Amino acid sequence: MQTLSEMEFEEVSGRDGNLGLITLTRQQALNALNQQMIIALRQQLEEWETANHIKAVVIRAAEGRAFCAGGDIRSLYDRKLNHDPTLPEFFRDEYTLTRRIHDYSKPYIALMDGITMGGGAGISLHGSHRVASDRLLFAMPETAIGFYPDVGTTYILPRLPHKMGYYLGLSSAQLSLADCMAIGLLDHAVKSEQFPDLIYALADTSFKEEEQKTITNLINDFSVPVNDSSLFQHHKIIEHCFNQKTVEGIIKALNEQTDPWCKDVVRELKTKCPTSLKVTLRALQTAEQLEFDEAIQMEFRITHRFLQGTNFFEGIRAAVVDKDKTPHWKPATLKEVTSASVQPYFAPLDISL
Repeated sequence: MQTLSEMEFEEVSGRDGNLGLITLTRQQALNALNQQMIIALRQQLEEWETANHIKAVVIRAAEGRAFCAGGDIRSLYDRKLNHDPTLPEFFRDEYTLTRRIHDYSKPYIALMDGITMGGGAGISLHGSHRVASDRLLFAMPETAIGFYPDVGTTYILPRLPHKMGYYLGLSSAQLSLADCMAIGLLDHAVKSEQFPDLIYALADTSFKEEEQKTITNLINDFSVPVNDSSLFQHHKIIEHCFNQKTVEGIIKALNEQTDPWCKDVVRELKTKCPTSLKVTLRALQTAEQLEFDEAIQMEFRITHRFLQGTNFFEGIRAAVVDKDKTPHWKPATLKEVTSASVQPYFAPLDISL
């Protein structure tokens, strides 16, 4: 077993092959991914992908509050303060890992328990089997910190039904297990105390024939029913309002509704970074027509532009450094964020992933 201070890699002996088991152990930081963790994960996945005795990979977290709360944004803030020119390499490594998981040739089973946000989505949602417990708290909170949903979620979110992905990406809303199941972000609901038994059942099962179907059927044996989604009851309103072509149009459509829930959504949207909202909406609209690799290349371009600006780091300051929860966005209003100011975020770069 290979052990780092933030994660463990081990092999679980099994029938007709072993499982590669990844356990995130940086619970004091809610398993936020630093660059060392990201590189180690990618290297281990590459090693297991070519190892004949490894039949599948499982990723989980040690017991605690989180599966993975995202990337280690505090460390990014410190690197920016120190004028670190290698800062974009963090995202190159992260997106390369995301693409590795998306394209992985072996089953990749994510067991999510607790907080799963941002970069946590990148190491889970792109796998072949997405499993979560009733303790799941899921969000893509990037517009609240002056950024945008990345790690391949520009590809996932616009493909969710009823414009749910647009609502999720723009509002930074927090979703329950029931919500995630209802909108198709997850495949299975399993009690967290059953995760160890599921891992050993996976190890003890042969995948030689119809491996994806075999794994799905096995996880189904552990699955439990979920409650009705409180979010999904609003799906018709969400589909209508978030189908508008501009952020201003979305807010106008929400304000025209009589449901008080819509007023809460408008209130939340107005706290988000105006530039982030407009870049996010365009990114999701664009990615509807893109293949996965094209979408993540687009993200690499957008991210470079956010790193050159101030909003992302102002959002981190307000959320996790000073914790005053009062970011000062520039520009401060949606009206000031013009199409001409959004366009450069999508312009070609001299480099690619």
